[in-house]
Amino acid sequence: MNMKRIPLLALIGILQISCAPDTKKTVAANASSPSASYTLDAGKGILNNVHSPHVKFKSIDFGECQWTEGFWADKFKTAETKMIPYMRSLLTGDKGHALNNFKIAAGLQEGKHKGMHWHDGDFYKFMEAIMYVYGQNKDEKLRAEIDDYITIIGKAQRENGYLQTQIQLFDDREPYENRKFHEMYNSGHLLTSACIHYRITGQTNFLDIAIKHADLMYSLFMTDKERYGRFGFNQTQIMGLVELYRTTKNKNYLDLAEQFINNRGAYEVEETPETKGYPIGDMVQERTPLRESNEAVGHAVLALYYYAGAADVYAETGEQALIDALDTLWMNVALKKMYLTGAVGQAHYGASTNKDKIEEGFINEYMMPNTTAYNETCANICNSMFSYRMLGLHGEAKYADVMETVLYNSALSGINIAGDRYYYANPLRTVHGARDYDKMNTEFPTRQEYLECFCCPPNLVRTIAQVSGWAYSKSENGIAVNLYGGNNLATTLNDGSALKLKQETKYPWEGDIAISIEACKDEPFDILLRIPEWAVGSKITINDEEAKIETTPGTYATINQPWKKGDVIRLNMPLDINLIEGHSRIEEVRNQVAIKRGPVVYCLESVDLPEDTSILEAYINGDTKNLKSAYHPEFLGGVTTISGEVLLRKETANSTAMYQKVNQPEWNTFKTTFIPYFTWSNRSNEETEMSVFLPVIWE
Repeated sequence: MNMKRIPLLALIGILQISCAPDTKKTVAANASSPSASYTLDAGKGILNNVHSPHVKFKSIDFGECQWTEGFWADKFKTAETKMIPYMRSLLTGDKGHALNNFKIAAGLQEGKHKGMHWHDGDFYKFMEAIMYVYGQNKDEKLRAEIDDYITIIGKAQRENGYLQTQIQLFDDREPYENRKFHEMYNSGHLLTSACIHYRITGQTNFLDIAIKHADLMYSLFMTDKERYGRFGFNQTQIMGLVELYRTTKNKNYLDLAEQFINNRGAYEVEETPETKGYPIGDMVQERTPLRESNEAVGHAVLALYYYAGAADVYAETGEQALIDALDTLWMNVALKKMYLTGAVGQAHYGASTNKDKIEEGFINEYMMPNTTAYNETCANICNSMFSYRMLGLHGEAKYADVMETVLYNSALSGINIAGDRYYYANPLRTVHGARDYDKMNTEFPTRQEYLECFCCPPNLVRTIAQVSGWAYSKSENGIAVNLYGGNNLATTLNDGSALKLKQETKYPWEGDIAISIEACKDEPFDILLRIPEWAVGSKITINDEEAKIETTPGTYATINQPWKKGDVIRLNMPLDINLIEGHSRIEEVRNQVAIKRGPVVYCLESVDLPEDTSILEAYINGDTKNLKSAYHPEFLGGVTTISGEVLLRKETANSTAMYQKVNQPEWNTFKTTFIPYFTWSNRSNEETEMSVFLPVIWE
């Protein structure tokens, strides 16, 4: 252990640990004073990377981009008026019980802990979602609500900084005795939520709690002891620590974040008292040091939170070995283990290539089952979070392409249109009787009003609430447009000059984008427009004159010139209807195709087939000329659907025979409607069948 890096009070805490029994009353504390002793950074980005030396695209401050109309404005309004109020009724009531856990720990009411080990983290994510809404609508009732929660949480926190209700409310559990209790996961969401609260409100009451907790973590985990070295496996604490470092300028937090990365793969993978009750090895990212990793393995959420945290550390340290590994891992995920919808984590149960048991995670490259695909909503969101960080580091459009793919497809599929029913898993095909739900602990045949494992819903709602903060980034000499949607932007460029833009569009249903300059500096600066990989043939005009700018798909088109108020940039991206096939090594979709229009993936749902017709009887006509798109403002919240022909097999297969003789089938032609994948399972309370990929019949 490098004793020079540990402050005196932290050292005292470690000595207390080494000299005393491991009991609740003797857990060490770093008793350093809270935020008042630190120099607080004024940055207000979701990622406060304004001063991060190894970031090419800097975050705008949250609230500088406001949705005005269209797709994301509608989703934000639903989050504000439906998703958050419904989630509040769950998590602050007896059903969700998350706030009750804090009240009991605070001595404000009697009762027992309810919910999963990570339920504290669920509540912190819910609080974060509220803060993003407050950051836009400035409803003081929301700020007061959060203050009430913070008061309760503060009373629940122990004097030494420890805060974990799933431990505090059980007499037979000790702090940090077993990693299955997810203390690091809860800690990470606490730190992140507290940093966001400070950036949006300017208050330090939540930040003080987080600092006290982080100081305790530093006093315990900044060590080379194995029991602590193998402890942090669900790595949200890395992101939280980096954000706390960016907020307070206390380098201890960055050092500890890096320590958690260094610990992975540094110890022999074996069962110990601290690991019992949860899989070891690749499942929790501990078999291979990150800097030596070349394949995404294990639990998809654990992996991607870990990668995202490592990207945050690289943004501060610039360590080449870190970014080399992250580049390799991102490519492995995006090119060999990611679904067309941006979803990741192919299997509920399985094994890694190192033959470690895994759950809810990555399996072999190109092994992409449809019906049994797991694709946890959290994993898909983590995929976009990791890509958002990689976008900042490299400033390349491919990362924003993945962000967008997730947002329009495998993220939103986790919640219904009304905002009060959820899915945990997001398969690409559902067939009656094909999934044994009785043997699964998180999956259900229909959307659920509450999931006992409630990690995904608040994760998704906070993402919807914050996505305006992802829409733009500050480039070295200008502004980059990452995501399209009707919005107003009022920000300052890296040189401090003011910039105001107005974006008008009906994207993703239409491909026309208009960006008006409302205020800017006199000197030339860059406006970077992302040209998605699918947007072949895009054109740019400036003040109705064609711009001689390359619009290469999968890149940013850079326009550098003097700008003035009233200038209008128009980007036109053709939204062709395309049939998509998988890589030849993806056995599960051989001779099948999916429909994609712009960033939106489509599916066929049994609601749009004749009664008693199985989705397995439907084949798609390969002639795309019969596919037509049309926008329906009152259907499924307002979407563009695609109409076309499917061929229905007259003689169905024998459902009891594994193999059977086949003759040339006969077909019935049926006119149907394909809907955006994220909108499936919204028109019936009964289980429906659905498929993204369909076998294709070519004329």
